[in-house]
Amino acid sequence: MQTNFSLAQLADPDIAVANTILRACVHCGFCQATCPTYVLLGDELDSPRGRIYLMKEMLEQDAPATAEVVTHIDRCLSCLACMTTCPSGVHYMHLVDHGRAHIEETYRRPLLDRIVRAFLAHVMPYPRRLRAAMIAGVIAKPLTSLLDLLGMKPLAAAARLAPFRAPGAMTEAGTYPAGGLRKARVALHAGCANEALAPQITQAAIRLLNRHGIEVVIAPDAHCCGSLEHHLGQKAGALAKACANVDAWIREIEGNGLDAILITISGCGTTVKDYGFMLRTDPAYAAKAARVSGLTRDISEYVAGIGIKPAPQRPGLTVAYHSACSLQHGQRVQAEPKDLLTACGFVVKEIAEGHLCCGSAGTYNILQPDIAGRLRDRKIDNIDKTAPDVIAAGNIGCITQIAAGTATPVVHTVELIDWATGGPAPEQLKVMLNG
Repeated sequence: MQTNFSLAQLADPDIAVANTILRACVHCGFCQATCPTYVLLGDELDSPRGRIYLMKEMLEQDAPATAEVVTHIDRCLSCLACMTTCPSGVHYMHLVDHGRAHIEETYRRPLLDRIVRAFLAHVMPYPRRLRAAMIAGVIAKPLTSLLDLLGMKPLAAAARLAPFRAPGAMTEAGTYPAGGLRKARVALHAGCANEALAPQITQAAIRLLNRHGIEVVIAPDAHCCGSLEHHLGQKAGALAKACANVDAWIREIEGNGLDAILITISGCGTTVKDYGFMLRTDPAYAAKAARVSGLTRDISEYVAGIGIKPAPQRPGLTVAYHSACSLQHGQRVQAEPKDLLTACGFVVKEIAEGHLCCGSAGTYNILQPDIAGRLRDRKIDNIDKTAPDVIAAGNIGCITQIAAGTATPVVHTVELIDWATGGPAPEQLKVMLNG
């Protein structure tokens, strides 16, 4: 794609990166076949190629974002399926992140949109605040139809996602020693929504790792990865959270040492693996961030290499494995979760259209509830065709999204692996197992 940025514009490192990305695009349109919004809506502007044209024009002209541009960029899930499909290696993720930051700097959103986005940025990254909001969401569930009629669809969507079941105690920061001879020492990222909604995921990962000789540390100063604000275009807040996490993990690296930084939330993993890029122009953090990104692994990537030991009595349940977009497209981790589940004795079923997003996409299911709902229903229809006993996924957003539309238990992959190697059965399965 030909671009026309001025030399002054290209002096901006972000524009220089955007220019390189845009020039890699050859207009082939392969991305359209795997873009969820184009598959649903059939609008060129709701495809990666169409959005690339919109962002090119906006950035070249250094113009404020228009309502049309905002509409179509907001509809992008950042699922990154286009990057998996693209034969030219167009790094759409960095381009759309830049486009969103430009939108937030130059466009004034309607009042309700501003309120909802501010609420998300000030609540979701903080587990205790999010737990309080969940209680309010449960109370508001009977009012969701009224909220829809009043034009408050994001609030109605948030209430529908609120789980009825109270989560367990959040995971304490600190060091969890290996069982027997210590083979390695890793940091585990507890995250924010993960701890608010499903702390048992972190706790299952700790048990699994300890059981296999891995010492686990949860750094007390490592919190939200910043991805939520990053995808809302709120650059300053995202970078501040990234820097705080880099500092927390560098202290561990330079203290007792780390062999890896492990993440059970694939959306967070995609962002932390990108810290080196996000902080590349910060002289105080560039090298440290690159070091952190280089050590970061999804939990399934790491566990695949430690030689798990399944218990003699294996569960043998049929599992529909939902590959989170941030894992299969963002991190290109595809085989490891399925191979681990199979090794643990589960019958793993592939889901038709597995490359398409479930509609969660961070806060997308709140900000774009209509499209998100259609994608969730399509995903569940495909899951149901496998007749599973349980659905497994590697991201809390996907788990919450899918669970809101099905009675089939939805759990994290690591919970099943923990169970199959000697840990307790996931809570969501106990009724089925005891029945």
